[in-house]
Amino acid sequence: MEARIMEEVLKKVHENKKCSLAMITEVQGSSPGKINAMMAVFEDGTTYGTIGGGKLEYTAIKDSLECMEKGTSKEFTYALQTGEGGLQMDCGGQTKVFVKSFLPTPKLLIVGGGHVGMELAKVSKFLNYYTVVFDDREEYANKERFKDVEETIVGDFKENLSKYHIDENTYIIIVTRGHLCDEIALESVINSKAKYIGMIGSKGKVINMINRLKEKGVDKEALERVYAPIGLKLGGNEPNEIAISIFAEILMIKNGGSLKHMKL
Repeated sequence: MEARIMEEVLKKVHENKKCSLAMITEVQGSSPGKINAMMAVFEDGTTYGTIGGGKLEYTAIKDSLECMEKGTSKEFTYALQTGEGGLQMDCGGQTKVFVKSFLPTPKLLIVGGGHVGMELAKVSKFLNYYTVVFDDREEYANKERFKDVEETIVGDFKENLSKYHIDENTYIIIVTRGHLCDEIALESVINSKAKYIGMIGSKGKVINMINRLKEKGVDKEALERVYAPIGLKLGGNEPNEIAISIFAEILMIKNGGSLKHMKL
């Protein structure tokens, strides 16, 4: 049974989904679950396996979901007894359960394999993002040019971006070779669940593009989500400096940071 539970956890990890593994590490006295009993808990609240059922399991599921939400792993001690501080169970014993959370790897979609795209890919892999490069030119999106990224996707921007799975753990950077391609890419992902969508360009270019998309009927609130012009104002115009300024903005959004100096 343990092997099947681990297989279910591994399956979710491969799908880049959140899940937790709850395992009994210690039992004192009477308990419905035995030591080493384990249970997989998924982000929708469903489970696979059991650590004994009843109030113990119900509480462990609740705590596992909370660990998933916070991105933490933790050991919990449950008093299996009636009275204050207990789980209102008649067992009378005590059980320790360790909850290990498995969190999805953040995914970065780099739309445009030019000089800035190459520098972004370097930073992305340094920060352990699952990295995907899109371009409509094979010479700009291939495994020889981007040796370390997980995927390179060549072809029509609209077609490829529209069919690519984008969830709340996805960050998108649009840095194609021209205004038209940027606009096509932005329109293709604007209604996605991406946590961050950023697009390179001057203020004038951005304003004109936003206005054109509004005229096409693109939702105003959706357009307000876009970080454009992209990046923080760190100074510097070299591709690697631009990449750092873009990632500084992404990290601020991802981690709930702020534009403040740490200086005393």
